[in-house]
Amino acid sequence: MPMNQIFNIEDIEKKILLILRILNESSDPLGARLISRRMQDHSVTLSERGVRYHLKLMDNRGLTRLIGRHDGRAITEQGIEEIGNARVHDKIGFAISRIEILAFKTSLDLDKRQGLIPVNISFFPRKSFKKALELMKPAFSKGLHVSELVACADEGERIGELTVPVGYTGFATVCSIVVNGILLKSGVPMDSRFGGILQVKDGKPLRFVEVINYSGSSLDPSEVFIRGRMTSVRQAAEEGEGKILANFREIPVPALKLVDKLIVSLRNSGIGGVLAIGEIGEPICQIPVDMNRVGMILYGGLNPVACAHESGVEVENRAMSTVMEYQELRNFWELCKSK
Repeated sequence: MPMNQIFNIEDIEKKILLILRILNESSDPLGARLISRRMQDHSVTLSERGVRYHLKLMDNRGLTRLIGRHDGRAITEQGIEEIGNARVHDKIGFAISRIEILAFKTSLDLDKRQGLIPVNISFFPRKSFKKALELMKPAFSKGLHVSELVACADEGERIGELTVPVGYTGFATVCSIVVNGILLKSGVPMDSRFGGILQVKDGKPLRFVEVINYSGSSLDPSEVFIRGRMTSVRQAAEEGEGKILANFREIPVPALKLVDKLIVSLRNSGIGGVLAIGEIGEPICQIPVDMNRVGMILYGGLNPVACAHESGVEVENRAMSTVMEYQELRNFWELCKSK
């Protein structure tokens, strides 16, 4: 088989996988024009005609099916299974790639308080959402979050780039990647190493007890830990001892002063997220740090959601999934009063 034909097959498979993911995130059938636009959001350019060509291939493989008279398509069960069984090299590094993409998409102007900000999306059953808000209060009260700024949307509505499924309420929390994005826009490189479970004692960070490296995982670590019921955020909030979601980053020493200023500006905009910053070249929470670098621990944005899930509330998370306009977010406590 000619080498260019091999590359062509590889390219087709990658585009098919992206189309499947776009269809899977939508509660309504999508046509070629809309799919083409959403592919551009993932930095993939494919014409409307090209999308139709790929959709016909996918129809023949049973991955999608035509809805109505026009070219609207919906993903099939086989298509959903295909996403889960995607080839290993399509998955490896997916988490770190999302971090880099969302950091680049961050356009928040801290002075004007406007622009795009990365968020996690959680889907709660509509009947459980009010209860979930109540159960999240301890985490927000004790500051075990990135920000008190949140957003919600009803079924069929858009929240960020996602559509809320029927029977659910969408809930957005600010993602810790906002720190990456703000630092990136100011010229500060940040090495995102892993997400983990951080043991807290007497209200202070002690050590990481579980970690998942971003460079070797297709899933956000927080999704894995929440699904595995490995957190005790409520206990950490109420008793000062427990296990919370946290992320580990490294920054270069020359950027320290600028980073301190940016952290203050973030806090003034209602965004925190920085739990601890270590000493130059010294371990932090028992994690070694390279010379001329400083370790930084960030709160996981899904800690409040984990707090609710620990009490038995069903939730489906899409961590590090999209961006939203800063001005579309509202204070968590104001949201509670309106529900």
